[in-house]
Amino acid sequence: MEWLSAENIVAVGTAVIGVVASAVMVWYERRVPRRKRIGYRVQMDNPVGDDVRSGRANVRLGLFDEAPGMADATLVLLRIENDGSQSIAGDDYTSRERHGLTAVFTDRVIRGVSVTQPPGTDHLMDHFTPAAGLSYEGGTLRIPRVPLNRGEHFKLLVLLSGGDVGRQIRLIGGLRDGEVSPNRSTTPDDQPPLFSRAARTITVLLTACVVTLALIVVLRDDSPPPIGCEKGTLTVTGSTAFAPVMSELAKKYERDCAGSDIVVDAHGSTAGVRELADAGAKDKNGSPPVVALSDGPKPSGFPQLRENRIAVSVFALVVNDDIPLRGLTLDEVRRLYRGEIRDWKQLGGPDRPVLLVSRDANSGTRQVFQRRVLGRGEIANSSLDCVQKDDATAPVVRCELDSTDQVLSTVAGLPGAIGYSELNLALSLVNGHKGLHLLTLGGHTASVEELEHGVGDYPYREIEYAYTYGQPPADSLASSFLAYISRGSGQDVIRTHGHLPCGTPVGLKICGAG
Repeated sequence: MEWLSAENIVAVGTAVIGVVASAVMVWYERRVPRRKRIGYRVQMDNPVGDDVRSGRANVRLGLFDEAPGMADATLVLLRIENDGSQSIAGDDYTSRERHGLTAVFTDRVIRGVSVTQPPGTDHLMDHFTPAAGLSYEGGTLRIPRVPLNRGEHFKLLVLLSGGDVGRQIRLIGGLRDGEVSPNRSTTPDDQPPLFSRAARTITVLLTACVVTLALIVVLRDDSPPPIGCEKGTLTVTGSTAFAPVMSELAKKYERDCAGSDIVVDAHGSTAGVRELADAGAKDKNGSPPVVALSDGPKPSGFPQLRENRIAVSVFALVVNDDIPLRGLTLDEVRRLYRGEIRDWKQLGGPDRPVLLVSRDANSGTRQVFQRRVLGRGEIANSSLDCVQKDDATAPVVRCELDSTDQVLSTVAGLPGAIGYSELNLALSLVNGHKGLHLLTLGGHTASVEELEHGVGDYPYREIEYAYTYGQPPADSLASSFLAYISRGSGQDVIRTHGHLPCGTPVGLKICGAG
């Protein structure tokens, strides 16, 4: 039966324990009166002479040898505290004598007593006088009727002789509507327990049940499969910058939808759009199982392609760590990529030639850079190895590489190199200290968080498009996968990779504006 599932049993058990515990506590509060309580504990019982029969002697420069009968001296620190729920007045003590409590040190003789109290309780010292009952005889110490507010305490440092450490120490006395009893804690810095054993047991049981229930709920995979799971094969091509997102989304979809096979084959936005257009022209059914990702809108001349806006991507300029600059203006970037700035010293950097590391013509990242930052195309390629000019007339070294990963690794390895990348890929290398750092652009920092919160106006960003050839059938794998991308789990993956989903309120506004 479904209602007998593990999480339901734990939930019902937790509720029953909670109800019973609440009832018991209500009964306790009604039936058991609030009590006054004095607790005591021995915080120290140490030998200080050189002839103690048990324990290790702690000789103090022979001083105890010089005093008669003190060769087996011991020091005891006794803490007495009000750890009940009410304050204790002087007349709450039930002793018929002047004193209120009696401390008995079995088989030992008291040689001296010192009283200490915590800061802020100097008023307690007025009660420790012989007239108030403070005295000792043999192994018995008489303690006055000291009034104690809730939580207050005092300590008695007692010098003894004639017996071993560890012998029994008792505090005797009575309180009206209360008790005097030893505490469990025996170390100097420990505090007595705030709750009773029963309260702690109930708390532990309730906590265990709640944690178990939470683990069951968290670990159980209740997420339903994507709406309209479809079988078949789908190829996702295009943007290399967005490829890591699509690879993870493809794996999640395949795991949720048995019988689906999604291949991510990214080799540039423009190349992906052309591949989709060619596949559509050859497909007799009108819509091939291909989705092309593009950083920004497709080039003109492909009217058959239908767009789906899925995310906002942020890109960044990166420079080799050999260049200490942390930011460039838009004008400085444009002059660099027009070849007008040939050496970094022209921008206040070191005397080192500028090396421009760019993407190939099929790259959407490059097209976004040209459209959003440069306002024009880049200058011609002048180097194959990104180090030496193949064209001696070129103003600067400029090379083109096939992927964002290649751009990042090249910039990190070449002093004087500058390039551009999708933000999250660049951050993964920067955070790993791989020889490059990000540059601010026009005083603005590349940040998805600032974009989402409307802070700043960073220019190097673009909408990520997913193109299909015409409108794919509703029951096709392409339609199902695109719907999966735009829903909850798909948006979570997009966020994880440092992009802003178009389905969010801010994303809708940016993606709608184009």
